[in-house]
Amino acid sequence: MGVIYAEIELINGEDLILARRYFNGEDEIKRMYVNMLVDTGSVYMCINENIQEQLKLPVLEQRKGQLANGHIVEYDVVGPVEVRFKNRRCSVNAMVLPGDNEPLLGAIPLEDMDVLIHPYRHELIVNPDHPYFA
Repeated sequence: MGVIYAEIELINGEDLILARRYFNGEDEIKRMYVNMLVDTGSVYMCINENIQEQLKLPVLEQRKGQLANGHIVEYDVVGPVEVRFKNRRCSVNAMVLPGDNEPLLGAIPLEDMDVLIHPYRHELIVNPDHPYFA
């Protein structure tokens, strides 16, 4: 099928909550667009330390994850992160990969947003059976 990337907006979830309660202004919400590898083999969303630092996401816990080569490594889990793609959104926690490793959009946010991989066009799409809602 090939490698598929998608332009994803990541937003600090705590900033959104504070803005909704009028403690912060909309201009204080930390957000960024990231070209993420769509990885159905990854359960969780994974960001890198650079993204965590820019969004100022707090560490919630440490969790062990199994790499593709079978090694088990302990990672920080941060959140909440609001994930947006086209007309879809979800709120998830993310595992933090060291340095500037490639960020991964895993199965949990893919399922939550009801998006699909279009194998012919090699792109992430909104589920055509539910184009207006997840």
